[in-house]
Amino acid sequence: MPGEQPPARRRPRPLRGALRWAAALAVFAVFGASTAYGVTRLERTDVPGLATAQDGRWDYPELVRPPLPAGSPAPFAPSNKAVAHYADLRALLLPEPRGATADRTLAVRHGWVKTGTFLDEYALQDDRDLLAGVFRDRGLRHIAARGWTTPDGTRTRIYLLQFDTGVVAGEVQQEEFAGYDQAPRTLRGAPRSVLDDTFPEQARVPDVTHYAYDEPRPYGTAHVRQAYLLAGDVIGLVVQSREGGAEAVPFQQTVVLQEQLLG
Repeated sequence: MPGEQPPARRRPRPLRGALRWAAALAVFAVFGASTAYGVTRLERTDVPGLATAQDGRWDYPELVRPPLPAGSPAPFAPSNKAVAHYADLRALLLPEPRGATADRTLAVRHGWVKTGTFLDEYALQDDRDLLAGVFRDRGLRHIAARGWTTPDGTRTRIYLLQFDTGVVAGEVQQEEFAGYDQAPRTLRGAPRSVLDDTFPEQARVPDVTHYAYDEPRPYGTAHVRQAYLLAGDVIGLVVQSREGGAEAVPFQQTVVLQEQLLG
């Protein structure tokens, strides 16, 4: 109506990773009704997103969850029966660490990518055809993506696939992406990937499930690490590759921080 003021937007609040990395002990604190996590009794060197310790962690900027649309619940609130993420999915992508070069091929549509871009991660035409049909039949809404390359040559790609409800995403995850002792699909450059049993169990984020896989030696052109995530209505894929060997610590750090943004 004339003269009516638009509702004030809630300002985003900082999300600080709360993981004691050396001991792989997750510590979380929730303040009020916000979805932001706080740091409890942790020094700067204990926070993976603000790392200064020389253990291979990348220096990520402070993480901030986007504000929710007015009246929309957080993804895992009891009132959110669809277990849906109502915030802009692109704003839930982990930002690149300081010093990294952004992958512009994943930002040509302002953070959205076509289904074919995601499918190109898979080596086998049969997998690409099958997944294309699954996504069409199960109502894939859209895919947000971000990628970067760090100075040591490690290339990272993160994809977030959003479905109508958490039930649908969970079924697609279990039917198509839930390998156990080995990865369910063959990624390009990784003809074989096995369950990564070195990923610290204590690093898991509440309400988010992940399956991490590692390419065993001998590597191909590059060593590939990968993880599938499930968080409500979102399925995520994190891929890191590097010639000669992709380090475990930055891969684990990247997966956990992406989980925290989705949780």
